Amino acid sequence: MNLLSKTEIENLFNFKDRLCVSIYLPTEKAGRETRQNSIRFKSLLQEAESKLMDSGLTTSEADEFLQEAKTLIDNYDFWQHQVEGLACFLTQNETRYYRLPESFTELVEISDRFYLKPLLPLITRDNEFYLLALAQNEIRLFKGNKYSLQQLDLPENVPASLAEALQYDDPEKQLQSHSANSDRNLIFHGQGVGTTDNKNEILRYFQQIDRGLNSLLEQAQIPLILAGVDYLLPLYREANSYAQLLSEGVIGNPEHLSPEELHQKAEPVIQSHFHQVKQQAKKQYQELLTTKQASADLKQIIPAACGGQVDTLFIATNLQCWGKFEPETNLLEINNSSTQDNLDLLDFAAIHTFLQGGMVYLMPKEQMPNTESVAAIFRYPVYANAEKITA
Repeated sequence: MNLLSKTEIENLFNFKDRLCVSIYLPTEKAGRETRQNSIRFKSLLQEAESKLMDSGLTTSEADEFLQEAKTLIDNYDFWQHQVEGLACFLTQNETRYYRLPESFTELVEISDRFYLKPLLPLITRDNEFYLLALAQNEIRLFKGNKYSLQQLDLPENVPASLAEALQYDDPEKQLQSHSANSDRNLIFHGQGVGTTDNKNEILRYFQQIDRGLNSLLEQAQIPLILAGVDYLLPLYREANSYAQLLSEGVIGNPEHLSPEELHQKAEPVIQSHFHQVKQQAKKQYQELLTTKQASADLKQIIPAACGGQVDTLFIATNLQCWGKFEPETNLLEINNSSTQDNLDLLDFAAIHTFLQGGMVYLMPKEQMPNTESVAAIFRYPVYANAEKITA
Protein backbone atom coordinates (compact mmCIF):
# COMPACT_ATOMS: atom_id res chain seq x y z
CA MET A 1 0.00 0.00 0.00
CA ASN A 2 1.36 3.42 -0.96
CA LEU A 3 0.31 6.29 1.31
CA LEU A 4 0.51 9.71 -0.29
CA SER A 5 2.42 12.38 1.57
CA LYS A 6 1.66 16.08 1.30
CA THR A 7 4.91 16.49 -0.65
CA GLU A 8 3.82 13.88 -3.21
CA ILE A 9 0.42 15.56 -3.60
CA GLU A 10 2.16 18.90 -4.11
CA ASN A 11 4.50 17.40 -6.74
CA LEU A 12 1.58 15.83 -8.59
CA PHE A 13 -0.41 19.06 -8.39
CA ASN A 14 2.42 21.25 -9.67
CA PHE A 15 3.28 18.95 -12.56
CA LYS A 16 2.12 20.27 -15.92
CA ASP A 17 2.53 18.78 -19.37
CA ARG A 18 0.65 18.81 -22.64
CA LEU A 19 -1.11 15.55 -21.72
CA CYS A 20 -1.53 14.20 -18.18
CA VAL A 21 -3.68 11.08 -17.77
CA SER A 22 -5.33 10.31 -14.42
CA ILE A 23 -6.95 6.90 -13.93
CA TYR A 24 -8.85 5.70 -10.85
CA LEU A 25 -10.40 2.28 -10.29
CA PRO A 26 -11.67 0.15 -7.40
CA THR A 27 -9.67 -3.04 -6.83
CA GLU A 28 -10.35 -6.43 -5.29
CA LYS A 29 -7.94 -7.68 -2.63
CA ALA A 30 -8.42 -11.44 -2.63
CA GLY A 31 -10.09 -14.43 -4.19
CA ARG A 32 -11.35 -15.01 -7.70
CA GLU A 33 -12.62 -11.42 -7.83
CA THR A 34 -9.04 -10.19 -8.30
CA ARG A 35 -9.42 -11.19 -11.96
CA GLN A 36 -11.67 -8.16 -12.33
CA ASN A 37 -8.76 -5.82 -11.52
CA SER A 38 -6.89 -6.24 -14.78
CA ILE A 39 -10.14 -6.34 -16.79
CA ARG A 40 -11.22 -2.97 -15.35
CA PHE A 41 -7.77 -1.51 -15.90
CA LYS A 42 -7.66 -2.66 -19.53
CA SER A 43 -11.07 -1.09 -20.17
CA LEU A 44 -9.97 2.21 -18.61
CA LEU A 45 -6.78 2.22 -20.69
CA GLN A 46 -8.92 1.79 -23.81
CA GLU A 47 -10.97 4.80 -22.70
CA ALA A 48 -7.75 6.75 -22.10
CA GLU A 49 -6.46 5.78 -25.56
CA SER A 50 -9.65 7.07 -27.15
CA LYS A 51 -9.41 10.36 -25.25
CA LEU A 52 -5.75 10.76 -26.21
CA MET A 53 -6.70 10.43 -29.87
CA ASP A 54 -9.47 12.99 -29.34
CA SER A 55 -6.70 15.25 -28.00
CA GLY A 56 -4.76 15.00 -31.26
CA LEU A 57 -2.55 11.91 -30.99
CA THR A 58 -2.49 9.30 -33.72
CA THR A 59 -3.37 5.69 -32.91
CA SER A 60 0.31 4.70 -32.75
CA GLU A 61 1.19 7.73 -30.61
CA ALA A 62 -1.61 6.98 -28.15
CA ASP A 63 -0.53 3.33 -27.99
CA GLU A 64 3.07 4.35 -27.32
CA PHE A 65 1.94 6.85 -24.65
CA LEU A 66 0.20 4.05 -22.72
CA GLN A 67 2.73 1.30 -23.41
CA GLU A 68 4.25 1.18 -19.92
CA ALA A 69 0.82 1.11 -18.29
CA LYS A 70 -0.31 -1.67 -20.64
CA THR A 71 2.45 -3.95 -19.37
CA LEU A 72 0.57 -4.07 -16.05
CA ILE A 73 -2.52 -5.67 -17.62
CA ASP A 74 -1.05 -9.18 -17.67
CA ASN A 75 1.08 -8.78 -14.55
CA TYR A 76 -0.64 -11.37 -12.35
CA ASP A 77 1.47 -10.65 -9.26
CA PHE A 78 0.72 -6.92 -9.47
CA TRP A 79 -3.05 -7.48 -9.36
CA GLN A 80 -2.79 -9.95 -6.48
CA HIS A 81 -1.36 -7.26 -4.20
CA GLN A 82 -3.99 -4.55 -4.23
CA VAL A 83 -5.83 -2.73 -1.46
CA GLU A 84 -9.15 -0.93 -2.04
CA GLY A 85 -8.30 1.26 -5.00
CA LEU A 86 -5.63 2.12 -7.55
CA ALA A 87 -4.66 5.59 -8.78
CA CYS A 88 -2.46 5.90 -11.87
CA PHE A 89 -0.87 9.06 -13.25
CA LEU A 90 0.59 8.82 -16.72
CA THR A 91 2.66 11.15 -18.87
CA GLN A 92 4.59 10.67 -22.09
CA ASN A 93 7.65 9.55 -20.13
CA GLU A 94 6.43 8.22 -16.78
CA THR A 95 3.84 6.02 -15.10
CA ARG A 96 3.12 6.44 -11.37
CA TYR A 97 0.67 4.24 -9.52
CA TYR A 98 -0.53 4.14 -5.93
CA ARG A 99 -2.29 1.27 -4.16
CA LEU A 100 -4.60 3.05 -1.74
CA PRO A 101 -7.11 2.15 1.00
CA GLU A 102 -9.99 3.94 -0.75
CA SER A 103 -12.43 2.43 -3.24
CA PHE A 104 -12.60 4.85 -6.16
CA THR A 105 -15.28 5.28 -8.77
CA GLU A 106 -13.89 4.30 -12.21
CA LEU A 107 -12.61 7.45 -13.84
CA VAL A 108 -10.32 8.63 -16.65
CA GLU A 109 -9.38 12.31 -16.98
CA ILE A 110 -6.96 13.92 -19.43
CA SER A 111 -5.76 17.48 -19.08
CA ASP A 112 -2.53 19.46 -18.82
CA ARG A 113 -2.36 18.52 -15.12
CA PHE A 114 -3.33 15.53 -12.98
CA TYR A 115 -6.81 15.19 -11.51
CA LEU A 116 -6.44 14.75 -7.75
CA LYS A 117 -9.81 15.39 -6.10
CA PRO A 118 -10.59 11.65 -5.56
CA LEU A 119 -7.52 11.51 -3.29
CA LEU A 120 -8.84 14.10 -0.84
CA PRO A 121 -10.55 11.61 1.55
CA LEU A 122 -7.10 10.10 2.09
CA ILE A 123 -5.19 13.27 2.86
CA THR A 124 -7.46 15.86 4.48
CA ARG A 125 -6.85 16.85 8.10
CA ASP A 126 -10.14 15.35 9.36
CA ASN A 127 -8.50 11.99 8.85
CA GLU A 128 -5.53 12.12 11.26
CA PHE A 129 -5.10 11.69 14.99
CA TYR A 130 -2.67 10.61 17.67
CA LEU A 131 -3.34 7.84 20.16
CA LEU A 132 -1.40 7.63 23.42
CA ALA A 133 -1.65 4.20 25.05
CA LEU A 134 -0.99 4.64 28.78
CA ALA A 135 0.19 1.94 31.13
CA GLN A 136 2.51 2.10 34.12
CA ASN A 137 4.84 -0.49 32.63
CA GLU A 138 4.86 0.96 29.11
CA ILE A 139 3.53 3.80 27.00
CA ARG A 140 3.14 3.78 23.23
CA LEU A 141 2.42 6.65 20.87
CA PHE A 142 0.64 6.09 17.55
CA LYS A 143 -0.29 8.26 14.62
CA GLY A 144 -3.43 7.12 12.85
CA ASN A 145 -6.05 7.80 10.24
CA LYS A 146 -9.32 6.09 9.40
CA TYR A 147 -7.40 3.21 7.84
CA SER A 148 -4.64 2.26 10.29
CA LEU A 149 -2.38 3.08 13.25
CA GLN A 150 1.39 3.38 13.05
CA GLN A 151 3.54 3.29 16.19
CA LEU A 152 5.98 6.19 16.54
CA ASP A 153 9.31 6.31 18.31
CA LEU A 154 9.07 8.22 21.55
CA PRO A 155 11.21 11.36 21.88
CA GLU A 156 14.30 10.77 24.00
CA ASN A 157 12.99 12.86 26.88
CA VAL A 158 9.76 10.85 27.20
CA PRO A 159 10.00 8.11 29.87
CA ALA A 160 8.76 4.78 28.58
CA SER A 161 7.61 3.55 32.00
CA LEU A 162 6.86 4.78 35.51
CA ALA A 163 9.99 3.06 36.77
CA GLU A 164 12.14 4.90 34.23
CA ALA A 165 10.52 8.23 35.09
CA LEU A 166 11.14 7.88 38.81
CA GLN A 167 14.39 5.91 39.10
CA TYR A 168 16.49 9.09 39.31
CA ASP A 169 13.72 11.50 40.32
CA ASP A 170 13.24 10.16 43.86
CA PRO A 171 16.04 7.81 44.94
CA GLU A 172 14.53 7.37 48.42
CA LYS A 173 11.49 5.61 46.92
CA GLN A 174 11.48 1.85 47.43
CA LEU A 175 10.68 1.00 43.84
CA GLN A 176 12.00 -2.10 42.17
CA SER A 177 12.79 -2.02 38.47
CA HIS A 178 14.73 -4.04 36.00
CA SER A 179 15.72 -3.69 32.37
CA ALA A 180 15.03 -6.50 29.92
CA ASN A 181 17.14 -5.33 26.97
CA SER A 182 17.62 -1.61 27.30
CA ASP A 183 17.14 1.31 29.64
CA ARG A 184 13.78 2.05 27.92
CA ASN A 185 12.22 -1.32 28.72
CA LEU A 186 11.90 -1.04 32.49
CA ILE A 187 9.10 -2.82 34.34
CA PHE A 188 7.47 -1.28 37.44
CA HIS A 189 6.91 -3.47 40.51
CA GLY A 190 5.91 -0.79 43.05
CA GLN A 191 3.29 -1.47 45.68
CA GLY A 192 -0.30 -0.27 45.55
CA VAL A 193 -0.60 0.31 41.79
CA GLY A 194 -3.69 2.37 41.09
CA THR A 195 -4.26 3.33 44.72
CA THR A 196 -3.96 6.73 46.33
CA ASP A 197 -0.50 5.70 47.56
CA ASN A 198 1.14 6.19 44.17
CA LYS A 199 -1.11 8.71 42.41
CA ASN A 200 1.41 11.50 42.98
CA GLU A 201 4.12 9.41 41.35
CA ILE A 202 1.86 8.60 38.39
CA LEU A 203 0.96 12.28 38.02
CA ARG A 204 4.66 13.24 37.93
CA TYR A 205 5.22 10.47 35.35
CA PHE A 206 2.44 11.87 33.18
CA GLN A 207 3.80 15.41 33.54
CA GLN A 208 7.13 14.19 32.16
CA ILE A 209 5.33 12.52 29.25
CA ASP A 210 3.36 15.69 28.54
CA ARG A 211 6.51 17.84 28.53
CA GLY A 212 8.34 15.39 26.29
CA LEU A 213 5.53 15.08 23.75
CA ASN A 214 4.61 18.75 23.69
CA SER A 215 6.83 19.88 20.80
CA LEU A 216 5.89 16.88 18.64
CA LEU A 217 2.14 17.26 19.20
CA GLU A 218 2.05 21.05 18.91
CA GLN A 219 3.64 20.89 15.46
CA ALA A 220 0.84 18.68 14.14
CA GLN A 221 -2.19 20.20 15.88
CA ILE A 222 -4.35 17.12 15.37
CA PRO A 223 -6.59 15.35 17.93
CA LEU A 224 -5.08 13.17 20.64
CA ILE A 225 -6.96 10.15 22.05
CA LEU A 226 -5.96 8.52 25.33
CA ALA A 227 -6.19 4.77 25.84
CA GLY A 228 -5.86 3.35 29.34
CA VAL A 229 -7.62 2.03 32.42
CA ASP A 230 -10.23 4.36 33.84
CA TYR A 231 -8.22 5.60 36.85
CA LEU A 232 -5.24 6.67 34.68
CA LEU A 233 -7.05 8.86 32.15
CA PRO A 234 -8.20 11.58 34.60
CA LEU A 235 -4.65 11.78 35.99
CA TYR A 236 -3.20 12.30 32.53
CA ARG A 237 -5.80 14.99 31.78
CA GLU A 238 -4.64 16.78 34.95
CA ALA A 239 -1.05 16.73 33.67
CA ASN A 240 -1.92 17.52 30.04
CA SER A 241 -1.14 20.84 28.33
CA TYR A 242 -2.06 19.84 24.74
CA ALA A 243 -5.16 21.71 23.55
CA GLN A 244 -6.30 18.99 21.13
CA LEU A 245 -6.73 16.25 23.75
CA LEU A 246 -10.21 14.72 23.35
CA SER A 247 -12.50 14.39 26.34
CA GLU A 248 -13.50 10.85 25.35
CA GLY A 249 -10.91 8.08 25.42
CA VAL A 250 -10.51 4.34 24.95
CA ILE A 251 -11.12 2.65 28.32
CA GLY A 252 -9.23 -0.52 29.21
CA ASN A 253 -5.67 -1.76 29.62
CA PRO A 254 -3.96 -1.20 26.25
CA GLU A 255 -0.71 -2.92 27.19
CA HIS A 256 -1.28 -6.11 25.21
CA LEU A 257 -3.52 -4.74 22.43
CA SER A 258 -2.20 -4.74 18.87
CA PRO A 259 -2.29 -1.57 16.72
CA GLU A 260 -5.22 -3.10 14.83
CA GLU A 261 -7.19 -3.69 18.04
CA LEU A 262 -6.43 -0.19 19.31
CA HIS A 263 -7.49 1.30 15.97
CA GLN A 264 -10.80 -0.55 16.09
CA LYS A 265 -11.51 0.79 19.58
CA ALA A 266 -10.44 4.36 18.71
CA GLU A 267 -12.43 4.61 15.46
CA PRO A 268 -15.84 5.46 17.02
CA VAL A 269 -14.21 8.09 19.24
CA ILE A 270 -12.38 9.91 16.47
CA GLN A 271 -15.26 9.71 13.96
CA SER A 272 -17.64 11.21 16.52
CA HIS A 273 -15.16 14.04 17.10
CA PHE A 274 -14.70 14.76 13.38
CA HIS A 275 -18.46 14.75 12.84
CA GLN A 276 -18.92 17.36 15.57
CA VAL A 277 -16.14 19.52 14.11
CA LYS A 278 -17.71 19.35 10.65
CA GLN A 279 -21.13 20.32 12.03
CA GLN A 280 -19.55 23.27 13.84
CA ALA A 281 -17.87 24.35 10.59
CA LYS A 282 -21.19 24.24 8.72
CA LYS A 283 -22.78 26.34 11.46
CA GLN A 284 -19.91 28.81 11.31
CA TYR A 285 -20.37 29.13 7.54
CA GLN A 286 -23.98 30.18 7.99
CA GLU A 287 -23.04 32.71 10.68
CA LEU A 288 -20.32 34.31 8.52
CA LEU A 289 -22.33 34.67 5.31
CA THR A 290 -23.25 38.27 6.07
CA THR A 291 -19.66 39.28 6.89
CA LYS A 292 -17.92 38.65 3.54
CA GLN A 293 -15.98 35.89 5.30
CA ALA A 294 -18.01 33.09 3.69
CA SER A 295 -19.29 32.54 0.18
CA ALA A 296 -20.64 30.02 -2.33
CA ASP A 297 -19.59 32.17 -5.30
CA LEU A 298 -16.89 30.64 -7.50
CA LYS A 299 -15.81 34.14 -8.55
CA GLN A 300 -14.62 34.64 -4.96
CA ILE A 301 -13.68 31.08 -3.98
CA ILE A 302 -11.34 30.21 -6.86
CA PRO A 303 -8.97 33.22 -6.57
CA ALA A 304 -9.19 33.06 -2.76
CA ALA A 305 -8.15 29.38 -2.78
CA CYS A 306 -5.30 30.15 -5.15
CA GLY A 307 -4.13 32.94 -2.83
CA GLY A 308 -4.29 30.88 0.37
CA GLN A 309 -7.29 32.77 1.76
CA VAL A 310 -9.62 29.77 2.23
CA ASP A 311 -9.78 28.38 5.76
CA THR A 312 -12.49 25.76 5.15
CA LEU A 313 -13.84 24.44 1.87
CA PHE A 314 -17.00 22.34 1.41
CA ILE A 315 -17.34 20.42 -1.86
CA ALA A 316 -20.15 18.17 -3.04
CA THR A 317 -18.89 14.72 -3.95
CA ASN A 318 -19.07 13.39 -7.50
CA LEU A 319 -19.64 16.86 -8.96
CA GLN A 320 -17.32 18.71 -11.32
CA CYS A 321 -17.14 22.25 -12.61
CA TRP A 322 -14.99 22.57 -15.72
CA GLY A 323 -13.25 25.71 -16.82
CA LYS A 324 -10.08 27.78 -16.57
CA PHE A 325 -8.58 30.25 -14.16
CA GLU A 326 -5.70 32.61 -14.89
CA PRO A 327 -4.24 33.98 -11.61
CA GLU A 328 -2.28 36.65 -13.47
CA THR A 329 -5.37 38.20 -15.03
CA ASN A 330 -7.92 37.01 -12.44
CA LEU A 331 -10.01 35.66 -15.32
CA LEU A 332 -12.36 32.76 -14.56
CA GLU A 333 -13.99 30.84 -17.40
CA ILE A 334 -16.69 28.23 -16.86
CA ASN A 335 -17.77 26.15 -19.85
CA ASN A 336 -18.87 22.80 -18.35
CA SER A 337 -16.93 20.58 -20.76
CA SER A 338 -14.10 18.19 -19.95
CA THR A 339 -11.37 18.96 -22.46
CA GLN A 340 -7.60 18.90 -22.53
CA ASP A 341 -7.49 22.66 -21.93
CA ASN A 342 -9.93 22.69 -19.02
CA LEU A 343 -9.60 21.69 -15.40
CA ASP A 344 -12.10 20.84 -12.71
CA LEU A 345 -12.28 24.11 -10.80
CA LEU A 346 -13.48 22.28 -7.68
CA ASP A 347 -10.40 20.05 -7.82
CA PHE A 348 -8.23 23.15 -8.32
CA ALA A 349 -9.74 24.90 -5.28
CA ALA A 350 -9.63 21.81 -3.08
CA ILE A 351 -5.96 20.98 -3.66
CA HIS A 352 -4.89 24.62 -3.31
CA THR A 353 -6.78 24.83 -0.01
CA PHE A 354 -5.27 21.59 1.29
CA LEU A 355 -1.70 22.50 0.33
CA GLN A 356 -2.02 25.88 2.06
CA GLY A 357 -3.22 24.45 5.35
CA GLY A 358 -6.99 24.76 4.93
CA MET A 359 -9.62 22.16 5.77
CA VAL A 360 -11.46 20.44 2.93
CA TYR A 361 -14.73 18.56 3.43
CA LEU A 362 -16.28 16.35 0.76
CA MET A 363 -19.91 15.42 1.33
CA PRO A 364 -23.11 14.54 -0.56
CA LYS A 365 -24.78 17.63 -1.98
CA GLU A 366 -27.79 17.21 0.31
CA GLN A 367 -25.43 17.58 3.31
CA MET A 368 -23.78 20.77 2.05
CA PRO A 369 -24.29 23.90 4.19
CA ASN A 370 -26.07 25.45 1.20
CA THR A 371 -27.70 24.25 -2.01
CA GLU A 372 -24.57 24.82 -4.11
CA SER A 373 -21.76 22.46 -5.12
CA VAL A 374 -19.13 24.48 -3.24
CA ALA A 375 -18.92 26.75 -0.19
CA ALA A 376 -16.01 28.39 1.60
CA ILE A 377 -15.08 30.08 4.86
CA PHE A 378 -12.30 32.62 4.34
CA ARG A 379 -9.49 33.42 6.75
CA TYR A 380 -10.59 37.07 6.59
CA PRO A 381 -13.27 38.99 4.67
CA VAL A 382 -12.88 38.74 0.89
CA TYR A 383 -14.28 41.48 -1.33
CA ALA A 384 -12.53 40.91 -4.68
CA ASN A 385 -14.11 38.80 -7.41
CA ALA A 386 -12.61 37.18 -10.47
CA GLU A 387 -13.89 38.34 -13.82
CA LYS A 388 -16.20 35.52 -14.85
CA ILE A 389 -16.91 34.33 -18.38
CA THR A 390 -19.41 31.57 -19.07
CA ALA A 391 -18.89 29.91 -22.42
